Amino acid sequence: MSDPTFATLASRWFQQHARDLPWRKPGVGAWAILVSEVMLQQTPVVRVLPAWEAWLARWPVPAELAADSPAEAIRMWGRLGYPRRALRLHECAVALVERHGGEVPTNLDQLLALPGVGTYTARAVAAFAYGQRHPVVDTNVRRVVARAVAGEPDAGPTTRPADLIATERLLPAEPAAAALASAAFMEIGAVVCTARSPRCVDCPLTARCAWRASGLPAPEGPTRRPQRYAGTDRQVRGLLLAVLRETTGPVPGVRLDTVWADAIQRNRALAGLVDDGLVEVVGDAYRLAGDGVRTPTVPL
Repeated sequence: MSDPTFATLASRWFQQHARDLPWRKPGVGAWAILVSEVMLQQTPVVRVLPAWEAWLARWPVPAELAADSPAEAIRMWGRLGYPRRALRLHECAVALVERHGGEVPTNLDQLLALPGVGTYTARAVAAFAYGQRHPVVDTNVRRVVARAVAGEPDAGPTTRPADLIATERLLPAEPAAAALASAAFMEIGAVVCTARSPRCVDCPLTARCAWRASGLPAPEGPTRRPQRYAGTDRQVRGLLLAVLRETTGPVPGVRLDTVWADAIQRNRALAGLVDDGLVEVVGDAYRLAGDGVRTPTVPL
C-alpha cells in the first residue's frame, strides 16, 4: 500500500481536530461563507464570530444588504477593522442582485468578477460553498506548503502564481476531497504550523515535513514585526468612524475636531476616509457613505 498523501494526512487530522466554526456547518449557504471569508481577512476568528452572526441575522441574503445603505454596512461592521471591507461587501451584494438574481455564482470567473472578491476569496467560496477543486491559498496555506514541501521556514509576503500551482499539486483529483484538503491545509497553518510557535509534535505532516527534516532553519533576514496601532492614522480613522457610526446624518466638522488633538493627523485621516469612499462631505459636516439613502436594486 502506498504512503498516504499530504492531503490524506491533513484531511484525516482535520476531520478529528478542526475547530467548530459556524460557517463550516453543513447547510451553510454560499453568501454566509462569502461574508465569513471577507471578515476573516486580517481579523482573528474570536472577533469575527459575533460580527458574522449579527451580519447574517440582519442580512441573511444579498438582496437585503443591497437594498440597505452603504452607511448601514459600515455601522454594522463596527470595530472589526479595515472597514472598506464593509463597502466591498455592500457593492458585492448589489452586483449579486443585478447580475445573478441575488445568488452567489458557482463559476470561478463570475466570482472573481464580483467587487471586492479577489483570488483567495473566489476560490474559497468555490471550494467551501460548492465543493469545487481549486487551490485556496492564504498566508497559512502558503506557510504550510513552504515548510512541508519546499523545506523553507516561511513563504513570501504575497500569494504568487507559483503558490497556487504548488498547492494545487497537493490536492486530490476528486473535487469534494480537494475542498476538504484545502480546508485542512488552512486549519493546520492557523492552529498548528503557526508563524512564530509551530507545534510540530501535533502536526499530521511532521513525518513528511521537509522543513523539519532539514533541522528547522530560521528565516533569513529581519523578522517581520506586528504593525503598531496606537497613535497611527488607523487609530484616528477608527475614532472618527466611531463618532459617525453613532450618529444618523451629518456630523459637524467641529464635533470631529474633538476626536484627536493633532489637527494635521486628524485632517489627514479624515481625508483618507473620504478618499476611500467611507465618508462623504456635506457642506461643513461629514456623514457615512450613503447615510439615509437606500440603494436601488433590480427586482428579483
